Amino acid sequence: MQETLNYIQENKQRYVDELFELLRIASISADPAYKDEVLKCADEVSKFLKDAGADAVEVCSTEGYPIVYGEKILSKDLPTVLVYGHYDVQPPDPLELWTKPPFEPYIEKTEIHPEGAIFARGSADDKGQFFMHIKAFEAMMKTDTLPCNVKFIFEGEEEVGSKSLESFVKENKEKLSCDVILISDTHIYSNEQPTVTTGLRGLSYVEVEVEGPNRDLHSGLYGGAVPNPIHVLSRMIANLIDDNGHITIDGFYDNVETVSDEERAAMNKLKDDQEHFKKSIGLNGVEGEKGYTTLERTSIRPTLDCNGIWGGYIGEGAKTVIPSKAFAKISMRLVPYQTPEEITEKFTKYFKKIAPANVKIKVTPHHGGMPYVLPSNTKEFLAAKTAMETAFGKEVLPYRSGGSIPITAMFEQVLEAKSVLMGFGLDSDAIHSPNEHYGLFNFYKGIESIPLFFENYTK
Repeated sequence: MQETLNYIQENKQRYVDELFELLRIASISADPAYKDEVLKCADEVSKFLKDAGADAVEVCSTEGYPIVYGEKILSKDLPTVLVYGHYDVQPPDPLELWTKPPFEPYIEKTEIHPEGAIFARGSADDKGQFFMHIKAFEAMMKTDTLPCNVKFIFEGEEEVGSKSLESFVKENKEKLSCDVILISDTHIYSNEQPTVTTGLRGLSYVEVEVEGPNRDLHSGLYGGAVPNPIHVLSRMIANLIDDNGHITIDGFYDNVETVSDEERAAMNKLKDDQEHFKKSIGLNGVEGEKGYTTLERTSIRPTLDCNGIWGGYIGEGAKTVIPSKAFAKISMRLVPYQTPEEITEKFTKYFKKIAPANVKIKVTPHHGGMPYVLPSNTKEFLAAKTAMETAFGKEVLPYRSGGSIPITAMFEQVLEAKSVLMGFGLDSDAIHSPNEHYGLFNFYKGIESIPLFFENYTK
């Protein structure tokens, strides 16, 4: 293993130079105008895989953007690790908030990243992170230290809901068969306190519509005598959460996992710096469900948030109308053992129940995903924990994230394998925002940790 780590050390600058090549490609899956760039990125990823030593590398067609596959099979008697990542990125808008163009990568030192960080769209989510796996694999191949079989699957539609991935996985179940799935698309708690993500929340996302009068009305002629859909919708949304931060939907908490006092105590061993948390997002105080810490509220408890609300006239100047309709988008983050189908149904029933009789209500489900948990006493978790402790030289703690990666539940159902969420970013890396970046320290620690995971897991 030392030979592998020496190889990584000797090639660090080349790794960054090659990552810059990928970051210069505007692989924006959400915008059809960038179709050629997404396809170009898939080809580049396949070339890097081949150069690293992978066999059977192919760019697999789907109904959407292609999936890049590669493998190295040493022996059917050895375990197989399936590495997942995505090469597509979020749109960079608003462009005016970027310090430099989003697809012209550069390195700059920051307070959190004194060794420097790579600034570019996709640097942390997920090009910088999946590229760690290609380079770690290359290091193992060049030093003849790969201890087990490995397969790679990199998709180009994660940022638009992984539309083609599930059908591809189901159609290629035998090809993708594995013992464990390794994903680096999450973050650690901090560079001082590295973590392995052991849980993700699920998601139920809906759009609601409140319809009042059959047309927009003059607010002078009708005001005070008819329901205003914006007022009605605002009151309804406000009533979804009570003064204790408790969601009021009937039966919402019926299937919520009860996390043991021991696990809660372990979770709160992480340094919860409230002042830093508030300062980082420009707030004077926090709020949430009574009886839980900020760490618990953002990980083991379900939530409900209004993500957008609109209706009536919002253009320049004044237009005195009572709108016919008002709309909102609402997301609910779920925990084991809630399901998006259950929660969407309960939300719809309750939202219609609390509506006044003089308006019409419509609820449109959008998308959802299942929660995911990797128990911290499994061989998969322990292999990751030990690997990162060796690389960081510090204790690594389990960490439940508040975000959602719906594909993890799908992988487990179809491939019957657990996913290890061994990400190396930070929550301050501004993913999906202007000036996204990824620390060089984190990039290199990831490359060092991955061969150690392979070695530990094989043992």
